[in-house]
Amino acid sequence: MQTSDFDYSLPTELIAQEPPAERGSSRMMVLHRADGRIEHRGVSDLPEYLTADDLLILNDTRVFPARLQGFWSDTRGALELLLLEPLTLPAHAEGAPEMACWSCVSGSGRRVRTGQRASFADGRLDAEILERTGEGACTVLFRSAVPLMVLLNQYGLTPVPPYIRRDGDACQARLDRERYQTIFARETGAVAAPTAGLHFNAGLFAALEAKGVRHATVTLHVGPGTFKPVKTDTVEAHQMDPERYTIPQETADAIAACHAHGGRVVAVGSTSVRTLETVAMNHGGRIVSASGTSSIYIYPPYRFRVTDMMLTNFHLPKSTLLMMVSALAGRDLILAAYRQAVAEHYRFFSYGDCMLIV
Repeated sequence: MQTSDFDYSLPTELIAQEPPAERGSSRMMVLHRADGRIEHRGVSDLPEYLTADDLLILNDTRVFPARLQGFWSDTRGALELLLLEPLTLPAHAEGAPEMACWSCVSGSGRRVRTGQRASFADGRLDAEILERTGEGACTVLFRSAVPLMVLLNQYGLTPVPPYIRRDGDACQARLDRERYQTIFARETGAVAAPTAGLHFNAGLFAALEAKGVRHATVTLHVGPGTFKPVKTDTVEAHQMDPERYTIPQETADAIAACHAHGGRVVAVGSTSVRTLETVAMNHGGRIVSASGTSSIYIYPPYRFRVTDMMLTNFHLPKSTLLMMVSALAGRDLILAAYRQAVAEHYRFFSYGDCMLIV
């Protein structure tokens, strides 16, 4: 398949730059796979499409303020680091009460080299480049007097996607820290939010509970690879970056009970889908308690093993996320729905509206 087969025209003004005024007030397009019917509703109408036998799967990862802005120690030139994954401390590490080693991406006009040092958090956090691991990628040793996460929570910035334009405004930064996070976030480790979950508020959960709809959680720590563009001409040549996941035993039991009673597994967001399908692929179609890393790449004609329905936002042209929803609902139907979403002025991407694929 050609990557260009998943392209569509999107006016830039439809890319949501801010969350809706109230969480849970977004529009929801409902796409019926059986007959191609499209309805225009609100996310508050979600309970109407579910029954007491259905099960919502939520990704409870928590976004941490992973962007650090500082200066090179020698030149005082500006530097930004995006922290991705914690690593094991090297054996020789010494020199501060608190140390941590992380895989990072560097944002600087200067080429990263081993041995370079930088300062962050008003001088409270020192960083040393241990290794250059790729274009802009590096391993960094942090030294400080207090735990790194304490400094990140005080000085770090929320790593919103690149299509959300930010000019350093403090009010925007505070808004992102609150709203680029689900209300059920629990397990810290993501540098991007599972954005379909951003639509849920206490009222929606109450309405679902009143109807008897249960929910269970998985954890997939979303990395920057979720925004990695497909640069290959063919879909199949692209490779996904690995992301860490966990499925607890109670979630595995809830999914088994749901299907045993004829209910539907409703995945909230692509990250929930990736977690479920990864474990099912590795265990003969069953969901079991498991943890590991997922590099699953879902595109047509993928056969879903667990996911029956999906709540998801509107995705970038030619993206792996658009390919995933095309695998679930069919490419032609998805592209027709996206054309209608553009015509109806839906809001797109992370802070945008959503689609329920029934």
